[in-house]
Amino acid sequence: MELKDRILRTSQQLFMRNGIRSVSMDDIAAELAVSKKTLYKWYENKDQLVYAMMEQHLDTSRDDCAQVQQQASSAIDELFRMMSWMKQQVAEVHPSIFYDMQKFHPTSWQLWVAHKQHYILAQILDNLRRGMAEGLYRADLDADVLARLRLAQIEVVFDPTVFPPQQFDVQRIQHVIMEHFMLGVATLKGHQLINERRGIVE
Repeated sequence: MELKDRILRTSQQLFMRNGIRSVSMDDIAAELAVSKKTLYKWYENKDQLVYAMMEQHLDTSRDDCAQVQQQASSAIDELFRMMSWMKQQVAEVHPSIFYDMQKFHPTSWQLWVAHKQHYILAQILDNLRRGMAEGLYRADLDADVLARLRLAQIEVVFDPTVFPPQQFDVQRIQHVIMEHFMLGVATLKGHQLINERRGIVE
């Protein structure tokens, strides 16, 4: 099991750094200093390995997000904590990873789509409702529409037709989009709290 875990960890690092398509089973075997035969003992093919990597990555993400939600003192604090977490996450993601997965590993892509449409959507809705209950977000928000808008923003960050990677840094885009969303839903009380966190005194 220790070798199987090492294979997953190493594969994830290589996929995230270089993109999925450009990493071969030979590359993974070489990085681990094992034979391809050893690799195939645990995973029959690259598609199976990508799926296992995606499963593990999403499990870890759910644990991280649950911890952020529990530790946050308010809906806005939760968003700032999520911004920090996402900054770290996107720093490790190659811009082509969503395209590679969708085009070459459809089963793994469906795993991501299900996670996004159920878990992430529920997290966004919970945050919006929490903020409205705390008086930090506007009471007249259409949470269902805004949650889906926010969901779409997560993937547009990695769309090279919208944000060419040679012009835009992923962390920069994610930060700007999240801050824009936060300021758009906040009440005056919410804006004051956001500005305090941003170090702006008005």
